[in-house]
Amino acid sequence: MKKLLIGLLLVITATLAMLYRSDRSAEEIEGMYADTSSRFLNIMGMRVHYRLEGDPADSTPLVLVHGTSSSLHTWDSIVPVLRKDRRILRMDLPGFGLTGPTPDQVYGLDRYHQFLDSLFDRLGIRSCIIGGNSLGGLIAWTYAVHDSSRVKGLVLIDAAGYPRGKEEGNIGFKLAAMPGVGRVLSMFTPRILIRKSLEGSYGDPALVNEVLVDRYYDLLLREGNRVAMIDMFSSRRPAQHQQIASIRKPTLIIWGDKDRLIDVSNAYRFQQDLPGSMLLIIPGSGHVPMEESPGKVIGAMKELLKNL
Repeated sequence: MKKLLIGLLLVITATLAMLYRSDRSAEEIEGMYADTSSRFLNIMGMRVHYRLEGDPADSTPLVLVHGTSSSLHTWDSIVPVLRKDRRILRMDLPGFGLTGPTPDQVYGLDRYHQFLDSLFDRLGIRSCIIGGNSLGGLIAWTYAVHDSSRVKGLVLIDAAGYPRGKEEGNIGFKLAAMPGVGRVLSMFTPRILIRKSLEGSYGDPALVNEVLVDRYYDLLLREGNRVAMIDMFSSRRPAQHQQIASIRKPTLIIWGDKDRLIDVSNAYRFQQDLPGSMLLIIPGSGHVPMEESPGKVIGAMKELLKNL
């Protein structure tokens, strides 16, 4: 029995050693994922990564906000087309991508609104159309409540906001939100977990390739990002979804009908609470249709933007 226990302990130790992943330096990850269009600003104690592209004469740029555990790269498939006619700002939110964690490890909607205020002020943006996916969609519509005068239009792509139903969810997010388990994941992060999470986010899991998995995995390992995500889940508070009906902005709602994280029924709730909004349901697409079905997303966004 003693030999069996020792053998089991050795197997567990060896397994943990194989799964352990240390943080990778900000400089290393920046060298991999910043490009010639990348810019950095010191805001709120962070070196914020952003890209401002397109027509410099456009006084009402399109601002794109990514979701949980993502980065500004999630918009790569749509920006090259949209920037031909518009100015586009996208950024890595605090806690994600090349921006990394906040100095005080505080996250929440108020903090993200403060962050956007600071970024817009530094860049001289007095009005904008703001769009977001998932968490980014939540930040977008709550920012429209926070500063109605600055927001001229909204794009909500599989946006969070309403109380969750019986969605299947994302295995990575479920584990990260579990007390204790999340802290373990901040040290032991198997790459297969990232792949499975991405496959669960796509309507067609076959579209998840190694390049995509590498990017999400590498950016998660950027120093501080894993702990930031755990802090975010532990401090998250429900949004005041009753505020949605108070928004009076031209709005485009886009949803993948195979979204397992935020069910497509939420698209119809947004449409009901935002009279006059445009709605596009994309058959076969999942939680991140701008990655999975960029052509359809571009077409719908062009329709909204031409009137703003």
